[in-house]
Amino acid sequence: MTDKQTIWMTQDAYDKLAQELNRLKGRGRAEIAKKIGAAKAEGDLSENGGYHAAREEQGQMEARIRQLEQMLRTADVGGAQEEPEEVAAGITVTIAYDGDPDDTDVFLLGSREMLGADDSLDTQVFSPQSPLGAAVLGHRAGDEVSYETPNGRQISVTIVKIESRA
Repeated sequence: MTDKQTIWMTQDAYDKLAQELNRLKGRGRAEIAKKIGAAKAEGDLSENGGYHAAREEQGQMEARIRQLEQMLRTADVGGAQEEPEEVAAGITVTIAYDGDPDDTDVFLLGSREMLGADDSLDTQVFSPQSPLGAAVLGHRAGDEVSYETPNGRQISVTIVKIESRA
């Protein structure tokens, strides 16, 4: 079973995230520093919209750098299981709500970064740390589990199918 803090990803996804991190820490930081420097040179910072926008952009970029560093540090890199026996990060899960075969959802257990170019933007992704993700993690097809939503409601789901993303 995969640790709840571990993020499974392919080598390709890992490499793309590492490239993004290197770009942000190198060229990205240099570009932001130039923008901030140019805005400072304009004078009064209290009413300088360009300066404040550049500082906001810097904050967002630094948050993304921290996120990428955490993801890469906790990544479990490798190929997806051919025929998974239990739900783990990187697995596509089909669930039925309250055992109703007509009320189903399909989602990827993992992170949005695990999606490939052929995935649609509306593909559902739940992290292993989410209430639903934590509930299904480590279970097998046919198992019934329940989880608590943020508003306190208990929801029961049956794991209908688990599939590799390979």
